[in-house]
Amino acid sequence: MAEAVATSIVRKSVSGKPTFAGRHIASLEKMLWGGTVMLIVDHIINGELTWRFPFFTALGEEGGTEVFLRELLTVGVPMALVLTLVWVVYGLLKDRAAKRQAA
Repeated sequence: MAEAVATSIVRKSVSGKPTFAGRHIASLEKMLWGGTVMLIVDHIINGELTWRFPFFTALGEEGGTEVFLRELLTVGVPMALVLTLVWVVYGLLKDRAAKRQAA
């Protein structure tokens, strides 16, 4: 979610510019926000997220902060990195296809 928020902020300054990010950042933003919504729904369905503070059930248990942070660092960060890598490949393929059509 943090990457989605940052991407939304950056998009406002680079969108429409003739750079790689300028051409493709909107698709990264959609991918990140879509994944964020899907994960929120998943966490609600699995009972890991509640409507009251501290929101994540693990944070309400003793030692839960360590569990929460470990999962965030070992699952959440790699997921965000893989999604960003997929976006880079997508952007490169889309640019390549556009060059072929222009030729």
